[in-house]
Amino acid sequence: MVSTRGRGVTTTPTLQQVSDSVLVPVEIPLLGDERHKNWAKIVENVDTSKTTGWAYDGPFVATGGIQDVPSGSVLLVYGERGSRSNPQIAAAVYTVNADATLSLEAEAKGKAWARTLRDPVEKRLGIEAGPPDLSHLADKTLVEELQLRGWKVERP
Repeated sequence: MVSTRGRGVTTTPTLQQVSDSVLVPVEIPLLGDERHKNWAKIVENVDTSKTTGWAYDGPFVATGGIQDVPSGSVLLVYGERGSRSNPQIAAAVYTVNADATLSLEAEAKGKAWARTLRDPVEKRLGIEAGPPDLSHLADKTLVEELQLRGWKVERP
């Protein structure tokens, strides 16, 4: 059963809390056709240096049936349908609820699915984006911006 109620309302547990949480029996959806590639994974971490499915770290779980997964975990499901020469890719991110339902968080289609889902997965995992890289900006530009904001800037 998939529930879209409560999207984004609950806070994301830490990885330690997820590993210590209660396992709940959840129907893992089968996206696509069982004759083609399909898999599901409990995402524990995201490698932001990668833009493919290899960016998502965590254990795999079988699709198309009931599996015991930690309550509060982030579930990534991938599937293909269509011909072998031209597969149609679909992927979805769910949050596993304590009542053994899934809340849909995000969906993506096509070859850019992995990068498309990265930000929603990071948000669900509580991974904070680092500070923006400003090294490409000229010092003068940075100084002017800070002065516009009321800062007093002096060269060291």
